Amino acid sequence: MITNDELNHLLDQYTEYCADAGQIDQRLYSQYDVKRGLRDSNGKGVLTGLTEISDVNGFKVENGERTPIEGELFYQGYSIRDLVKGFHGTKRGFEETTFLLLFGELPSKDQLNEFVRVMGELRPLPENFNRDVIMKAPSKNIMNVLERCVLTLYSYDEDPDSVNVRHVLAQSLSLIARFPVIAAYGYQSYRHKFLDSSLVVHRPKPELSTAENILRLLRPDPKFTELEAQVLDICLVLHAEHGGGNNSTFTTHVITTSGTDTYSTVAGSLGSLKGPRHGGANLKVQQMFADLKANISDWENEKELKAYLQKLLNKEAFDHSGLIYGLGHAVYTLSDPRAVILKEYAHRLSEAEGFEKEFALYDRVERIAKDLIMKHRDMKKPVCANVDFYSGLVYTMLRIPMEFFTPLFAIARISGWCAHRIEELVNNGKIIRPAYKYVGMHKEYVPIEERVWEEE
Repeated sequence: MITNDELNHLLDQYTEYCADAGQIDQRLYSQYDVKRGLRDSNGKGVLTGLTEISDVNGFKVENGERTPIEGELFYQGYSIRDLVKGFHGTKRGFEETTFLLLFGELPSKDQLNEFVRVMGELRPLPENFNRDVIMKAPSKNIMNVLERCVLTLYSYDEDPDSVNVRHVLAQSLSLIARFPVIAAYGYQSYRHKFLDSSLVVHRPKPELSTAENILRLLRPDPKFTELEAQVLDICLVLHAEHGGGNNSTFTTHVITTSGTDTYSTVAGSLGSLKGPRHGGANLKVQQMFADLKANISDWENEKELKAYLQKLLNKEAFDHSGLIYGLGHAVYTLSDPRAVILKEYAHRLSEAEGFEKEFALYDRVERIAKDLIMKHRDMKKPVCANVDFYSGLVYTMLRIPMEFFTPLFAIARISGWCAHRIEELVNNGKIIRPAYKYVGMHKEYVPIEERVWEEE
């Protein structure tokens, strides 16, 4: 029997083998003009597909020249600014957005009421699912709970492998409706198991919107204010969709083209969104600000703030990554429309919840950091705050725990994923298979008796 010490020694050795075997000469990427990250040398995404679901613009092109513009985001052709303005105060903007993304047009009043009823009926989990699936194996990461539960729901579907659009739509609506319940129950089980807290299980109410149900399910006392529900609803709208090229939505397209089932597809998209470079970015922003507060004595002292932010860029503070999280975007330059909208709601909520000083700090850091980043990296392209910069602050003011930040992103983005999956199926696209060039050496086979490793 192998001991733990022996196993650890072998793993160290195997790790060295992996590093040696997997190392590629970085110059070869330029030599073969490899579009790393599916982006060209200017950082622009390589065109790999077409979509009518959403449009993301940060530049305009005139006479072949790209000029930065205030960021634009359109859902099925409608400006996000107009949509949010129309949804303001309704608490059902996410339901309207889901209808729009899936069906291409905004619903009438009667259609929306009917759609909300459908989502309310689909929201409850199968009988004993919480007890038998979620509570029996609690996880410290709620994204893993979502993935596991989505794959388990495959077993509750009478025809899970069907890629018939009608059946995929039924699966999609069910998952969209159930995501808040799965995530909330997963969080409550986590608190009970790992934090020794009382187990809180509220049932969702079919007459409540998605935003209202999330607040109800998360809180020991299932009460919330009108403003809290309105702000959370807008957060869900802003995170519901962002083009076919973002990592998790592209994952949706890739997996869909293989012909696999909806549950496997959504689980793969969740795995993508979980990553700190994607859906986990708002956590990094909050953690960065916690470190800032621990190291800054006066939040209003811009000289002190500037010194700390410069340390971040110099890899001398926080996680030593050289990044100021929440600043910069692959597409947007002058502004991220989602961040602009969210900042307005963050300001309004900060006044209602007594977070004025925190909001002022974020505003101050945003303004100072933009100039610092451009100067530090000698950039000509403007830098703007992205949606992650203010979302964590908003969630904190809504008393949403940090463990729930990325799952909340998933609760919103699954509407976009499902719309893209259906669009891919309707258009019957080819399986996505980009090329990788082999740059290793061909070798002659050596019998095992003659093989010699250098360390031996």
